[in-house]
Amino acid sequence: MPPASDTPSTKSADLHRHRTFEDAVALVVGTLLISLGVTFYVSAGLLTGGISGLAFLVTYLTGFTFGQAFFFLNLPFYWLALRRMGWRFTVKTFIAVALLSVLTDLRPHFLTLQAVHPAYASVIAGALLGTGFLILFRHKASLGGVGILALYLQDRYGWSVGKTQMSIDCAIVLLALLTLDPVKVGWSVLSAVVLNLILTFNHKPGRYVGS
Repeated sequence: MPPASDTPSTKSADLHRHRTFEDAVALVVGTLLISLGVTFYVSAGLLTGGISGLAFLVTYLTGFTFGQAFFFLNLPFYWLALRRMGWRFTVKTFIAVALLSVLTDLRPHFLTLQAVHPAYASVIAGALLGTGFLILFRHKASLGGVGILALYLQDRYGWSVGKTQMSIDCAIVLLALLTLDPVKVGWSVLSAVVLNLILTFNHKPGRYVGS
């Protein structure tokens, strides 16, 4: 009987496992797309759901930058990630969160948008974030917070990442009615729907086997 390392299932797992370089490229590209989406949100005065949405609210209400708020709000979720998803996922997620925090704070030095209609911003930002999240999820990483919870629920109970995150995101965006113009909140809800439809259609349990 061949050793366990030579079994067909092990060879298949090794074939589909992402290499470190591939993971590194995915983290950079995914966070770059998401940071561009954040630029559209900021320019149009919108927000998204999850920890990102809470970070936007903190930014609008205080003197903290989005990057600072996003990084510190994510700290409590690493315990859940390490306990339930493993150290590889946790390390990748920490790197992705740190990259996004830095990229969004450096963004004004490289890109500024003078005028963006909120309707366009909501759709394009939702598409950018959805694609960025999809890249991170397929490389067993996330941007912390709700993403960690959604991935854990999918792995544990088979719940759809997109549907779970959409429900939580829309609830957080609706809380913004306390501080933002209702019209902008409506566009923000549309953006959350676009984002999570991309995840729902493209990130189903068992469809993608890379790790």
